[in-house]
Amino acid sequence: MRRLPIRKDATVRRRVVGALTVGVLCTGGLAALPAGSAAAAPAAAPPASAAAPADPSPTLDDGLALTPPMGFNNWNSTHCRADFDEAMVKGIADIFVEKGLKEAGYQYVNLDDCWALPDRDANGKLVPDPVRFPGGIKAVADYVHSKGLKLGIYTSAGTKTCSDIGFPGALGHEYSDAQQFADWGVDYLKYDNCNNQGVDAKQRYTTMRDALRATGRPIVYSICEWGSNKPWEWAADVGHLWRTTGDISDSWGSMLSLMKQNLPLDQYAGPGHWNDPDMLEVGNGGMTATEYRTHFSMWSIMASPLLIGTDLRTASDETYEILSNHDVIAVDQDPLGKQGAVVSSEGGRWVVSKEMKDGSRAVALFNETGSAQRIATTARAVGLPAADAYVARDLWQHKNYNSAGTLAATVPAHGTVLLRVSADPKWASYPPAAELGLGDGVFMEPGSSAKVSSTFANLGRNAARDVSVSLTGPSGAGWKVAAAGPTGAPTVPSGKSFATPWRVTVPAGTATGSYDLTLRASYRSPQGTRVTTTVPVTTHVATAPPTGTSALSDLPWLATTNGWGPVERDTSNGESAAGDGNPITIGSVVYAKGLGVHAESSVDYYTARACERVSAKVGVDDEKDTKGTVAFEIWADGAKVASTGVLTNADAAQDLSADVTGAQVVRLVVTDGGDGIDSDHADWADARLSC
Repeated sequence: MRRLPIRKDATVRRRVVGALTVGVLCTGGLAALPAGSAAAAPAAAPPASAAAPADPSPTLDDGLALTPPMGFNNWNSTHCRADFDEAMVKGIADIFVEKGLKEAGYQYVNLDDCWALPDRDANGKLVPDPVRFPGGIKAVADYVHSKGLKLGIYTSAGTKTCSDIGFPGALGHEYSDAQQFADWGVDYLKYDNCNNQGVDAKQRYTTMRDALRATGRPIVYSICEWGSNKPWEWAADVGHLWRTTGDISDSWGSMLSLMKQNLPLDQYAGPGHWNDPDMLEVGNGGMTATEYRTHFSMWSIMASPLLIGTDLRTASDETYEILSNHDVIAVDQDPLGKQGAVVSSEGGRWVVSKEMKDGSRAVALFNETGSAQRIATTARAVGLPAADAYVARDLWQHKNYNSAGTLAATVPAHGTVLLRVSADPKWASYPPAAELGLGDGVFMEPGSSAKVSSTFANLGRNAARDVSVSLTGPSGAGWKVAAAGPTGAPTVPSGKSFATPWRVTVPAGTATGSYDLTLRASYRSPQGTRVTTTVPVTTHVATAPPTGTSALSDLPWLATTNGWGPVERDTSNGESAAGDGNPITIGSVVYAKGLGVHAESSVDYYTARACERVSAKVGVDDEKDTKGTVAFEIWADGAKVASTGVLTNADAAQDLSADVTGAQVVRLVVTDGGDGIDSDHADWADARLSC
């Protein structure tokens, strides 16, 4: 499924009319057939030179994609721009070799939409764009193959591809197109879902499977059906991977939504048949480095295809460091082929465990929330057998520790600690694991001081010796941090901890927001190895709201996340730029005050245990006509206290209010309504806080 560079509303929206399922999406939705044309018929019979097998095998036991495909796809970085051309594709192949990506496991260099001319030739054949690809696709394939890599290509299971330019799709041309791809030396086909004319999805995708098989060339087959017809339930003998979601965009909200849609489908993944929550956005600039590491970690533990979506010609060293992390890639590429399963997810604190072929477990401690959180589990809970102790390797630090069985960490906001844990009899060779923390949710007002307490806990089986801890404030910001008690201990036995009190002073005039303090510990193992570990811990600076009733759009918030663009005050969400919204309008009623958001969204307010009620009129904004499906929630100190059902553009504004007496933080949440993100523009109209 394709999206234009500035559009966020190009994902799937299905309407069922009688027996016809209509998909409206991407860069122009379903295209009408030319005047006088009949509706698209089932695929044309194969030519004599590429006859379909008389009795196609019911499984794809062809030895392809035994681990999730790894490679590059140009769409997220170039779309249909002129710089998507032969030189660019060859350059990516060169970069794969020069930057070590090939050695790390990346194999496929994939062309997306816009590689062809808009019209077929007189014989009905596809014609590569002679300006973009003057040597043709075979020349590009030959070059990519000369580097020890493979070439992928794109088309759609419809009359046109997803670009609004209208390139030819393969519906009715499956056998001819598949043979062209094979003749060119293509190794991978991404088969989209646009302009499908309502033809049954399973029929369309099965026909292309048979056409690819008829060529005799091994071609990995990627079904880009967006999850509309639950391909995980029927496509294991059709394709090697299938999209489980709509398109990803380069935002935290989008990535999080797709991850949540894909995680419950672990039972359907395995060698040769993978769940695909779409390409990687790592390096495209819309998320932080912490969020990109989470993106890469969670895609890997879900055994997802790893298709780089950033422009490698201009990628930063940090982007290459993330994309080439061999320890994390090994989790994705484990030959057992298990997708990670959710162990727990309470309060946005996720534990996901993936069984590995060697008996170890990859374990993700993922923090969905906007502040640092302690996330903990045990070796037994993630599926490991009983043992005296375990070895836990931190896959981003590239360090090994021993654990008595508890796996825990203070995980930064939107961060992930990724471990590989085994019941290893050589555990004593490694230093004990330690956990650092500063308690939950430290809130301070500008110019004030507060006493906080840090904790060093020994999670290992043997003692930590010569332990010292330190706490520092944001660099150069005028914060003062002073210890109010001992900052060290000669030894901390297994399972024990020690606390240090600190006094933290926030400079006057500090703006409302979340600030990271740095908590650091140093200790020695029984063998004398010196270990230093550092965690960021979140302190929230905020001023108590005024007494009386205030419009939430007039108050400072602690933190926000938004599925597209920023949260807007007193306007709708609009598009991606700040301030580009319209008057808040629900059901033709205009509201002067409120918040305009886009799912997945959250807005946090500090209420200082001094407020009683939040109220708003909520609904889908009119700016996207009939599109949008959302649900609203109000949370108080991590507990959901009010919610709506699923709302659409057809619904009038609903009153939503909640008693938040005694809460320190109130969070306003908008979800995608369970059907993926598509024009989910939501309004908290006339939102008010009473204190």
